[in-house]
Amino acid sequence: MLVGLGLGPGDPELLTLRAVRLLRKADAVFVPGRMAGELVAPYRDAEVLEFPMTQDETVIQECMERNADRIAPVATSGLAVLGILGDPNFFSTFSRLCGVISERYPGIDCTTEPGVSAITAFASAVGIPLSDGFEVTDGGPPGSRILLKVRKPRDCMKALINEGFSRFILVERMYLPEMKVYRDGEMPVECDYMSVMYAER
Repeated sequence: MLVGLGLGPGDPELLTLRAVRLLRKADAVFVPGRMAGELVAPYRDAEVLEFPMTQDETVIQECMERNADRIAPVATSGLAVLGILGDPNFFSTFSRLCGVISERYPGIDCTTEPGVSAITAFASAVGIPLSDGFEVTDGGPPGSRILLKVRKPRDCMKALINEGFSRFILVERMYLPEMKVYRDGEMPVECDYMSVMYAER
């Protein structure tokens, strides 16, 4: 198994307890650079992999294949961890690496563990509340939307379909013992206040 592990925005005190546990438990830990290596160093040694910052798709693809080949022997029979700054689900190369691994090594499961993302860290760093709706993008048009506190998910889904969205996931009471996940046609009429809906075009 390969776990993309969020290491937070750079402050070692913002690593989660789960991150520390997984770093200690892993058969091998990989990181994409020096800063990530410094964050994991108190808990274990890590191998630095090259993830070049370039727009050259050929170079990126070759890099992903090399890294997949390096990680695969560990992830095939044990637990490999790739420590990523921020959160591995937000504008991260981890999802692209998992795509390459699934093609070259289809028996390896890829999963993620969240970290403090740049989005929430930014709000704390500059002292502003993000209390209204806001958009996050890397410059391209948004292809998805996340809604919080969705009390009537079926009605919400119908409204979003009219806006051109076609795929939906709802998580109710996330990371709590009674967590439930609903997809598309399973959407309930009502749900708990502690809910998050994902909609994709």
